[in-house]
Parts: sequence; C-alpha cells; structure tokens
Amino acid sequence: MLRQIARLARPVPFAGPAALAIAVYSDALNQPLRAEQAGYEGVACVDDAARALELYCDLWKATEAPWARRWCEGLLDFVLAMQAADGRWHNFIIDWDGAPNHEARTSVAGGAFWQARALLAVARAGQVFKDNARIEDALSRGLPHVIEASDVPSDVRALHIRTALTLLEVGDDRGLVDAVAVWSDEVAACREGDRLMNSPDEHGVPHLWGHIQEGVLADAGVRLGRHDLVTTACRSADLVFRTVVMSGFDLERTQPYDVASAVYVLTRVAEVTGTPAYAALAGMARSWFDRRNAAGQPVYDRRIGRISDGVDGRQVSDHSGAEANIVGAQALFEDTAKLAKRLAAREALPAPAA
Repeated sequence: MLRQIARLARPVPFAGPAALAIAVYSDALNQPLRAEQAGYEGVACVDDAARALELYCDLWKATEAPWARRWCEGLLDFVLAMQAADGRWHNFIIDWDGAPNHEARTSVAGGAFWQARALLAVARAGQVFKDNARIEDALSRGLPHVIEASDVPSDVRALHIRTALTLLEVGDDRGLVDAVAVWSDEVAACREGDRLMNSPDEHGVPHLWGHIQEGVLADAGVRLGRHDLVTTACRSADLVFRTVVMSGFDLERTQPYDVASAVYVLTRVAEVTGTPAYAALAGMARSWFDRRNAAGQPVYDRRIGRISDGVDGRQVSDHSGAEANIVGAQALFEDTAKLAKRLAAREALPAPAA
C-alpha cells in the first residue's frame, strides 16, 4: 500500500519545493490516469491528499520514521495551497504544474466532502505540527464554512464531528462542544427505523462508501456523556454492517472505501462499548482485502504492495489508485505500521522528479 502510494505520488512545485500530491487513478501497469468521470477533473485531488495526510500523521506517531514526517510535510503543503483566500478548498489540480481546477463540479470551491476532509486533515496535522501558524490560519478561515453550513448530508456531517473531536482532544474549543451536540443530533435523526442513512434523500440500504456515522456517533456519545448516541450507533451498526460483512461484502460492486468504512465503524463501536463481537466483525471485514470477498481472490497484493480499486461482480479490478491504497492502509493500519517500520526511505518515498 505504502509502496503503491509512493509510486503514484508526484511533486507539485506550485505548493512548495517539498509539496506532494497523489495520482487519483492508475492502470494495471501503475501508470497514472486522469480523472474524467465528471468532465475533465484533473490528475490529483485534495480529497485523496487529505486522507493521506491523516494516514501519514498516524504513521509518524506510530514509527517516528523521518520519511513519514516528510510525507506529512509534503501533503500538508499541498492541502494548504489548495485553500482559497476566503477559506474554501478547491479539490483537483488540472496537471502536475498545479493549476487548481476552478470549473469542474467535483472541484468547486467549498465542496462539501473536500472542505470537510481538508479541515479534518489539517486539524490532525495540528496535533503533529504544534503551534503552526499556517495550520491555525487555515482552520480559522475554513471552519466558518462548516460551522455556518446547513442542510449538510449526514455522511459529510460525520466528518465535521470528527474534526471537532480532533480539535477538542487538544483543548481547542472554538465553541465546538455545542456544535458536536447539535451535529450529532442531526446525524442521529437522519435514519430509517434504526438504520442511519447518508442523506435525507437516501432510502433502503445506505451506501457504504464513506458511511462512518455509527463510529463517529459512538465517539461523540463518549465525549458528550450521552449514552443515547452510543445506543443509536450500535443499533445501526448491527443493521448496516453485520450481514454484509459476514457475506464477504457479496455485492454487485465493492470498493476498498466501503470496506474501510465498515472497519472504522466496527472498530470504534467495539472500543467504545467493549463488545468483542464488534471487534470480531471488524477483523472479518479486514479479511476482505485478502480472499474473503466475492471474487475469492486477494484485493491486496502483499508481494508488490498494491491494493486494487475493488471487486466488480466476481472480478478483482486491475487498476489501483490513490483512494484504494490510502483507505486500505488505514483499514489495515496495524499491518501498515509494521510495514512502515521495515521500509527504507527509498522504498517509501516517491521517486525523485525527472
């Protein structure tokens, strides 16, 4: 995973001499592909860089490997450079020279997911780079767009809650305790029966991509001293994840982010409640990356260090992009940290620019 991320990473000089971004997609030969699903989008995005920044902050904490800190610094430079003066983030860069895409709907300033992910990553980086003026400035300009937002989908609001909990963990209040309470009630109310949904417009079985609400509500319940939020989280986790995990995610299509979301929820609920059954389900979900999936084949090639983009029907994709490897590394973090301790910088860092 870390080796594939390194293969996909490129310098982005506009953001600084050490700045890094990660190619969104790659083909079977690990050659980067441009994102063009919503018209021309670009070669790399804040969505992926922000999640990678979280990952490498965790790796730095776990290993203190100098190369992991260099990743943190490079990704942070890129994420901060993509924030506009008014505090909103654009998502894509058009090319590796670094021109932000101001036109595509997947890159519009302040888009819900990338605004939320960027803020979460910057807040997490603040725990590594303490008293960093650039981080403080980015948070001060970016948070009002989240705090003042209304009609926010539940899957995005969950990211807002995670950001607030991250800041509160280091005593950075900013009035966020009250916000966490309000936002948690919003997330808890967005449901059908006991099943938490991703938005009020969603019905039936919620999509699993980015569905982390149960894990976030469990943590918020602990922070706020509200057992009702933990109860809501557990009931929904049982309904949303238990059957699909036990089936090996036997769906028409399963992406690594679907599975990583399940791992996140079940791990957080297990830790908050101390219930072994949730931890066992999380372990079962992780085994999807090996052979416990609809294809019966590894999604994670441990020999070359590469996670595929998912399983379509009974076929493992031969593509392997940024999201798959970043969220896979997070879902398999214990393995990732062990690997990180063994990797030399030449294996873990991007190749020098030509």
